[in-house]
Amino acid sequence: MAKQRARGRGSAPTVGRSRTPTIIAVVTLVVLIGVIAVAVISAQSNKNASLPVNQPVTPVNATYQTRVDGGAIVAGNGPTTIDVYEDALCPACKQFESVYGDRFVEALNANRVTVRYHMVNLLEQNSNPPGYSTLGGNALMCAAANGGFPTLHKTLYERQPEEGGAGYTVDDLVTLGQSAGVGPGYEACVRGNTYGAAVAQNYQQASSDPALQQTSGGSTGFGTPTITVDGRLVQANDPALSTALG
Repeated sequence: MAKQRARGRGSAPTVGRSRTPTIIAVVTLVVLIGVIAVAVISAQSNKNASLPVNQPVTPVNATYQTRVDGGAIVAGNGPTTIDVYEDALCPACKQFESVYGDRFVEALNANRVTVRYHMVNLLEQNSNPPGYSTLGGNALMCAAANGGFPTLHKTLYERQPEEGGAGYTVDDLVTLGQSAGVGPGYEACVRGNTYGAAVAQNYQQASSDPALQQTSGGSTGFGTPTITVDGRLVQANDPALSTALG
C-alpha cells in the first residue's frame, strides 16, 4: 500500500513590521497539533477499551479433533481436503467465517472433510502496533494443539479488531483462549509465541506459490482467504466448495 527556496543576497530588511501575528499563528498551530494528538490517542484508547475480551464466549458444538502438523492446523479426518489460508486480521476472512463457519463445523463433525488452516501474517503491518496477524495466528495454532480451536476460531473472527487499530494483546488472547476452553498448555504456547515463525513462513510460502495466486482488479497476487479443494484453487462461491461441505 519541499524544496527550500534560497534567500537572495542583499535583500533589504523589513522595518517596522510587528511579529505579533506570526507568534499568534505559531502558538495556534502548536495548540491545534496538541489537540489533534490528544484526539488520536483518545481514539486509540477507546479502540483498546472496546475490544470485547471479558464478554462470555459461546462454545462451538464441535466433536472433531485438531492438531498442528507441518505449520498447518489440521482439523477432522474426511476424504476431501480443504486448505484455507487466512489472516486473523483479514476482514474478508471474517466474512468467509460468518458465511461458512457453521457449515465447516458440520462437515468436520460428520467426517466429510479434512480442513487444513494455514495462518499467515499478510496484514502484519495493518494493526497498531504492528504484529497482531502473527499473535492471532499463533494463538489459533496454540488452541489447535491444546484443544479449544473451534470456539476460539469463531470468537476471534466474530470479535475481530479493526484493521488499522489495536489488536488483542498476548494477555487478551490468553483470556479469550481460556474462555474458549483451551487446555493447560495453551497459555505457555501463546506467551512463548511458539508458532510465530510458522505463521510467517506460511505467508512466505503461500505468497510465492504460483498455484495460490489470484487475479483481482487487474493485478495478480496472493490474498486472504485463499481456498483450495483437493489442491484446486476455488473461490468462496465455487460449487466445488459447497459440494465438499455437503
